[in-house]
Amino acid sequence: MKENVKKNFLLLKVALPSLLISFPSFAAESEIKQINTDKSTKVISAIPSLSEIELPTTNAELLTQQLTPSQINPKNQPETEQTPSDEPDISIEAIGEPDNLPQSTPTYVIDQEEIQKQGATSLADILKRMPGFAINDVGHGADTHTGTYYRGASINQSVFLINGRPINNNVNTYHGGTDLNSIPVEAIERVELYSGTASALYGSSAFGGVVNIITKEGYGKPKLSASAEFGSLSLNNQQVSYGGSSDNVKYNFSFERLFTDNRYRVPVGAANRDNQGFLSNADTATSTYFGSIGVDLDKKNSLNLDVTKLSSRRGLIYFGFPLQRDRLDHDGLNVGLSWKTRLGNGESSNLTTSIGYNQDYFSTYGPTGAFYRTGALDTQQLTARVEHEWKVTSNNKLRWGLDLKNTDLTGDVLSTNPTSIAKNGTEDRSLFNTALFAVNTWNIGENFLIDLGLRQTFDSQFGNYLNPSVGLRYAVTPIVAVRGSWAGGQRNPGLDQLYIYDTVHGWDPNPDLRPETGSTWSAGVDVNFSENLIGQFTYFGSSIGDRLGVIAGKWANIGLVDTNGLEAALQLKIAAGWSTFLNYTYTDSQIKTGSEKGLQLGLIPYSVLQTGVGYQNTGWQANLYVTYNSGARRSIFANPGDKPTDFAPSFVNLDLSGRIPLTSNLGLTVYLENLLGEQYERVNRIYSPGFTFRLGLSANF
Repeated sequence: MKENVKKNFLLLKVALPSLLISFPSFAAESEIKQINTDKSTKVISAIPSLSEIELPTTNAELLTQQLTPSQINPKNQPETEQTPSDEPDISIEAIGEPDNLPQSTPTYVIDQEEIQKQGATSLADILKRMPGFAINDVGHGADTHTGTYYRGASINQSVFLINGRPINNNVNTYHGGTDLNSIPVEAIERVELYSGTASALYGSSAFGGVVNIITKEGYGKPKLSASAEFGSLSLNNQQVSYGGSSDNVKYNFSFERLFTDNRYRVPVGAANRDNQGFLSNADTATSTYFGSIGVDLDKKNSLNLDVTKLSSRRGLIYFGFPLQRDRLDHDGLNVGLSWKTRLGNGESSNLTTSIGYNQDYFSTYGPTGAFYRTGALDTQQLTARVEHEWKVTSNNKLRWGLDLKNTDLTGDVLSTNPTSIAKNGTEDRSLFNTALFAVNTWNIGENFLIDLGLRQTFDSQFGNYLNPSVGLRYAVTPIVAVRGSWAGGQRNPGLDQLYIYDTVHGWDPNPDLRPETGSTWSAGVDVNFSENLIGQFTYFGSSIGDRLGVIAGKWANIGLVDTNGLEAALQLKIAAGWSTFLNYTYTDSQIKTGSEKGLQLGLIPYSVLQTGVGYQNTGWQANLYVTYNSGARRSIFANPGDKPTDFAPSFVNLDLSGRIPLTSNLGLTVYLENLLGEQYERVNRIYSPGFTFRLGLSANF
């Protein structure tokens, strides 16, 4: 199977140039530009002299039309003013945080407009079309077991943030990991994806990367937005948002509710197939509340408070046998307060101080045979961060600061099984983690940039450790730039893995677990093929030792996993109103030790391709998305004849989304998913429902 996949990958590499020639709509963008402080004017360039820009960003926004680069060298071109039109803002622009990030690895940004085009209903929906991601637990029938991977790293080997604050709880049992399906889209302004030296800013465990969710703020005249959707499998989704600004105060409040019963026919052998042939116990209901208030105290100081409250109730289908009847309740609260101040004149010295509180309560419960079991994990985290951005000279910028995080975990275990009763009880554990971080960026000459990062961590459980990082970027010509990065990392075991018995799975903790340690690296090239076609190509790799897993029902360090892969992001502007993208990721995550030595890590497909074409004009929209997945190696082998080398079959999926304007502020939205109607195996005998649809109305007042 692995050889066949590699042959397909080689064929794809040969065919890709022909594909771009035959179908020039298949592309995505990677652009460097200068943005004037006046948002109505900007200079767009191909790859300018690095000494002339202030740490620009490289974006890959999906189906978002970009302005045509007007010149190769920005020095010879005056700033041009954009003329107003009926079209939405179609420029590729990373606002806020990405402008200050290291540039030796790509920064991908997807904004609110594109999120709405895709019809995303969760953060997992958003990330699945971004470069590098392989997400199995998304869509109808998805389950929290089936995995989210970025560049071969699991969800706890990447860092997830909301407005720069961590939301990962590093919990691994009772289905209590970071649940991307419970994070709403109504509150999201944009999602940013970082890697490389940027990991030094946010956490040593970012083997994959950093996902930063930026929530909405209010602007201008108060505005009320609302939508209601209904569709297949009893789906209904309601969203409402109200935001605006008045004098020095800006505000935004939103609510979102989603329900679907996910009851559909599945083939014989599918996970959680009941005696009537339907997927059982897969219903999902979520409710989310969000609020944000910002106050400009004076010209140099501002305060911002944001609060997110979520409640999720769902059934678990798992992918084992017999029929699973467990339920999962998840309640979360995230609160953050930040104070930003300018220490000097202009933007040369900025200080940001933030404090946050994050709570995740997961409760898994249900019968197993003649017995009953429950497992509850309550994680509470207090965080504080002080960060200083200092433009030391015109060619040297420093970001440095201090992170503090206190984590408390309470685990409750209860089982009526006589073999587990002795392990019933409550476990309370806590740890304190402090980190000093710094990333310094130098523009050396006009074409060369280097990033140097350090993160020194002090952990109450695992002591002190230093993680360095380095990156560089060189503009070979005005249209070609090369880049590379290396970063060391360490991910510590979760408190649950160390001390809390998992009564749901029957896994014992292990207080002797060692941290996962290793490094990641990347090398790539950004190319301006033409004024309308820009491409970004990245080789990535990682080596993670002492990887955590379960052996004979107990958490253990299972060995070494080496990952190598390729990532391509292209975008093409065909004509006014038209845009296309192509994201392709090849991931080879090979187990290097143990009984599965030489095999691909379970649940990670070798190849994932996402492409699409979109059109919009005067309120009309149409977007066609294509997904190819090569199939992932199964990780549970419960049927007679199953082998550890078995892969789920590959599949192709087509989705169509559109909007029809009914009035100036009212539109009809249509989402047709899985147009081919193929009931493919998503992963581990969990099957998609085939063709589904959603119809809705959206309004702005």
